[in-house]
Amino acid sequence: MNHDAYSDSYIREILGGVKSIAMVGASPVDVRPSYFAFKYLAQRGYDMIPVNPGHVGKSLLGKPFVASLLDIGRPVDMIDIFRNSSHIMPVVDEAVKMTPPPKVIWMQLGARDDAAAATAEAAGLRVVMNRCPKIEYGRLSSEISWMGVNSRTLSSRRAPMPTQGMQLSLNRMSLGGGETAASDHAAKNRNDPT
Repeated sequence: MNHDAYSDSYIREILGGVKSIAMVGASPVDVRPSYFAFKYLAQRGYDMIPVNPGHVGKSLLGKPFVASLLDIGRPVDMIDIFRNSSHIMPVVDEAVKMTPPPKVIWMQLGARDDAAAATAEAAGLRVVMNRCPKIEYGRLSSEISWMGVNSRTLSSRRAPMPTQGMQLSLNRMSLGGGETAASDHAAKNRNDPT
């Protein structure tokens, strides 16, 4: 698999197919990116499990922390790794030992380990690297466009304004690459100085 670019259908199938997500490196500190991602995904209906040995005995949005993936004690569909790239392989090694193993290993923005990805794929798991499921969900549902971000999602209808408890569809049509006529024109002029 080419881990430098993922199709929208690949990401959409993963986010639409998983129900439970164990977030390794989750933090109860409400200014940390992992806290925002955890809260967002929980509000979208995912069964979130915070994994962080430094916070055992605490809870995150009512969900008790566990020390490791093997301490979860129930099936998990996806492992979302919020750790530095150098700490990914031990998490993947632990994930493939789970019974049953998860369906997906997801490495957050800035996190990439090709050897860990190969290990996970050899065990039959799907892999996403250097992406955030919160951002991808928002982009594919067009929810992110309400924050003034170009989601590259094309539709003749604007997505509804999100409200508390509302879940937008991941099935909106997207245009990969985000090219525009202006960028195409600029690229043509750069390559053709005449």
